[in-house]
This record gives sequence, C-alpha cells and structure tokens, in this order.
Amino acid sequence: MTGPLAGLRVVELGGIGPAPFAGGLLGDLGADILRIDRIPKPGIDPETPARFDFYNRNKRSVALDLKQRGAISAVLAAVAKADALIEGFRPGVMERLGLGPEVCLAANPRLVFARMTGWGQEGPLAQEAGHDINYLALTGALHALGDADRPPPPPLNLIADLGGGALYLAVGILSAVLHARETGRGQTLDVAMVDGVTHLMSAFQAFRQQGAWTDKRADNIVDGGAPFYRCYETADGKHVAVGAIEPHFYANLLACMELKAADLPDQNDRRAWRAMRERFAAVFKTRARDEWVERAAGRDACLAPALSMDEAPKHPHMRARGAHVRFDGVTHPAPAPRFGQTPATLRRSAPPPGRDSRQALADWGIAPETIAALESSGAMAQT
Repeated sequence: MTGPLAGLRVVELGGIGPAPFAGGLLGDLGADILRIDRIPKPGIDPETPARFDFYNRNKRSVALDLKQRGAISAVLAAVAKADALIEGFRPGVMERLGLGPEVCLAANPRLVFARMTGWGQEGPLAQEAGHDINYLALTGALHALGDADRPPPPPLNLIADLGGGALYLAVGILSAVLHARETGRGQTLDVAMVDGVTHLMSAFQAFRQQGAWTDKRADNIVDGGAPFYRCYETADGKHVAVGAIEPHFYANLLACMELKAADLPDQNDRRAWRAMRERFAAVFKTRARDEWVERAAGRDACLAPALSMDEAPKHPHMRARGAHVRFDGVTHPAPAPRFGQTPATLRRSAPPPGRDSRQALADWGIAPETIAALESSGAMAQT
C-alpha cells in the first residue's frame, strides 16, 4: 500500500453517489477499502464494465448476501479490524440488517461509523427519497444558480453529492479516526448533504445578511451578474470564462479586449452591469475562443477557455500537471491532492462485485474455514 493513508482500513457498504466517491478518495490516498457488494444476479443486474466505475478504483470487492446470518457475521468480523465503516442507506436500514452503530461499536469500540445521506439521520425529510438537485434545492444554493429569466439549472451532481457530501464525509472520517487513535473511542458520524452545502454557502449567507448580495439570480458579483465574472460566446460558437474581479485584473482584461475604462461605466456600478454585459458579449463575438486565449496569455486577465470534457485532458497545462492518467485502458482523473513524500497512486482497477471475496477476507483475518463456509452456503460469491 502507498499513500499517506497506508494502513487505514475502511469497510464500505456498497452504494452509489457520495459514499463510494469518498471511499475512492480515501483509497487513492492509500487506505485499504473493503467494499461489501451484494451478490450480482445474472441477467438482472446491469453488466457495465467495472473499469468505468471510477468511484470504485483502488478498492477490493466482497460479494455477500446480507440477508444471511453468516454474511452479517463476516461483516462484523471485518468491522472489528476496521478504522471506519461507510454506509449510505436511508436511516434505519443498517439497524434492520443487524449492523447498526451499537452493534458495530460493540464489536469495535474504536470504530468510526460514518453515515452518508442527503437529508440526515433526523428531521421531517429523513426518510424521503432524493437526489443531488433536491438536497441542493433546500439549502438556497440552487435558487442562486443560473440566469435570471430561467429556472435554476442542475449543476451536474458536483455540489451536493460530492462537495457537500463526499468531501465532508472524508474529512469527518479522518477527523474521527484521529480522535479514536488518541482516545480509543470511536463514534457515529451523521453526514448530510444538506448540512455540507449549507456550510459551503457560508460566505453567501454572510453577504446576503450584510446587504451585499441580492436574492436574484445573475445579479451579483460571482453568479454571472457582473460583466467581468461570467462566460461569453466567441466567434466560433465556443466560450471563454472571465473572472477579473480585482481592479488590476479588470484593467488587464479591458486591455485584451481593446476597451478603455474611461469609455465605460465604473466597474462596480451595478446599474450599468446589464449594458456592460451586452458590450462585452459583442466584443467577444469578434474572435474565436483560442484567439482570445492567446491574446490573454501572460497578461493576468483572468481569462480561460471553457473546455469540453474531451478537450480538458489535452490542454497543455492539464497535460503538464498530469491531471489525467491512463489506467486499465481508460483515462482517469489523477488522484488529488499531490503529496511530496507519500504520493497517491492508481494501483487497483475498479472491481466487479465479488472479484476479491476470498483473498480480501483472508487478508482481513477471516479464517479459511469461515470463508469456505460462506461460499458453500451461498452467503458469499467469488466472481
């Protein structure tokens, strides 16, 4: 194992969304991630090639039937040796399986039992279904995104699932593991996407309360309202992104556009922003995207091309950084962040359910006769 988290052991109950993303992040950084998948049903479960499941790289998969007592005992045996457990079910599911926090912490008092949901373990919506856009809606963040004359757009599932969910889950686990190693006491984490996104909205809540942020979309400094912080279409139908907030960067942007500040309203005159956006849009339509990028190069104009997903890995800066790597025949985002002494690596392709059942359980200290009994009873599958 390599990476700064080498030696950290995590049991992950199979699921989708932020829980496996967080597990994959910890795995990239060297943690030993034992993913518990359900036994696949041929002809029923989708047969998507596992190598495209980027969230599950650097993990091992054990396929278990959690409706069988032997499988539950196997999970608890692994939990007894783990630093953390990740689950992403609705509140109460783990308890009904016989794997609730009380049971798991009794098996391992140092365990960090991390629960990932959208709405949280408590509250009127705790048992409701939802996805990223629903959780985002409740925080005020979704309402603030997009154009003023259109409904808020779904911003992929980056903000609630991954920003407010997975990253807070990873930070919470590492924090609680440090505490457990100092004190010998584990604990339960209630990680909710609505909580994480609400925390991410800290600055905007502060701006709103001090009167520096309106409640309208595309009317503020970093929501597309300001003419110097938005995207513009170029002559070739592509786009550039400009973010020249500070006066000196704004002056550099104007120079690239061959505009004079004396001929324009004050940069921060909100009453003039609409007209300035129209003026800027007309200017940017006069040249192709890459021409604008070339004009702005080295001038601190805070201008960048809005690349497509296919273009991004080919950009010179992204290539120089090694931001994407070829692994298992496909292009992966490279592990992040970068460590000077303990680099993170891609070492295992994402497993189909049950690829590692026998060997992973053995490596986690499960007796050979127990593994054999699990397989013969149908409680475990090796694929």
